[in-house]
Amino acid sequence: MAKQTSEAFPMNGGNGPYSYAHNSTYQVILTAQREKASTELLIVLKEGVDSTKAKIQAAIAEKLDIKHLPSSLKTFTIADLGCSFGPNTFIAVQNIIEAVVLKYKSQGTFSSDVPEFQVLFNDHSSNDFNKLFESLSPEMPYYVVGVPGSFHGRLFPKASVHFVHSSYALHWISRVPPQVVDKSSPAWNQGRVHYASAPNEVLEAYSAQFSKDIQSFLDARAQEMVSGGLMTIIIPALPNETPVSQSTFGAVMDLLGSCFLDMAKMGLMSEDKVDSFNLPLYATSPKELEALIERNGCFSVEGMEALNRPMTHDAAYNAKLCLSHMRATLEGPIREHFGTEIIDELFHRFAEKSAMSSIFINSDGWAIDLLVILKRN
Repeated sequence: MAKQTSEAFPMNGGNGPYSYAHNSTYQVILTAQREKASTELLIVLKEGVDSTKAKIQAAIAEKLDIKHLPSSLKTFTIADLGCSFGPNTFIAVQNIIEAVVLKYKSQGTFSSDVPEFQVLFNDHSSNDFNKLFESLSPEMPYYVVGVPGSFHGRLFPKASVHFVHSSYALHWISRVPPQVVDKSSPAWNQGRVHYASAPNEVLEAYSAQFSKDIQSFLDARAQEMVSGGLMTIIIPALPNETPVSQSTFGAVMDLLGSCFLDMAKMGLMSEDKVDSFNLPLYATSPKELEALIERNGCFSVEGMEALNRPMTHDAAYNAKLCLSHMRATLEGPIREHFGTEIIDELFHRFAEKSAMSSIFINSDGWAIDLLVILKRN
């Protein structure tokens, strides 16, 4: 079976201070509790987690049509795409299973007739699956399968999955658009590592790659999911009509890019090396994403709304939180291109610039997290 090739951008593995496991939202809550952080921080973080849980559970209660599933169904299969290995992975799966069980019971199903659950945890083969499996509770109410591979291609047999979940993964494009690192192309992104403040040709190259990736993703899921199956996607996005150059997301990308340029001017890396590197991240908008889903035609949009984004009014804490998250998620592709020697210096510079920047004073502006609920036609 042919599968689409995709570059791998794994989160930082292991259990160190810059690992993804110690820098995901749930881990932030635990860390905040250990450090006796402010009540405000704990409240906004809890609100974000509870809001997501409630909305997904409501979607399952209202949209999942179990009456059309075979009465003889023995196994309900859930796929978590781009699972990584942080605690958030297990929280999301547990919430989905609890909601599905409630849905069955609301239809008058006896507990003994509720299907067993199988969860397919997917990510690139370079993902730290060992860390994922080591974190599994021995009392988990489901069976586990690890599925390495890119979710931009087929991963599972036809019509075998009942529910798909993907959280904070689809904004990673499958590869950097080749034209942005091609000196002969109008889209050559010289002196920048992202499209945030780049000419329109660079933005168009990123947008085209994102569009292609979404179509591949939806085509693959359309084959793998049962008719009437549900898919929930959480993806960072920008409000409609908001230019990336005016967004917090874009400002952070530009801030990181300036650190690369400073180091190049100091001779710590070559300018050619910087020119040949771009971050594989794209911030879509609700309008753009909905149009791509409708163009695909295999799914109906059952819901699309912004979630509460956990944030405090403490600019210094927001900057520190951003640094930890950036290093956990972006160190992989940076290290692969530049080597390990520049990592500490790069993020030290980013930390210094973040502390002096005004972008974190109101960093809940111009950025949203979208919850998208899709149903297989």
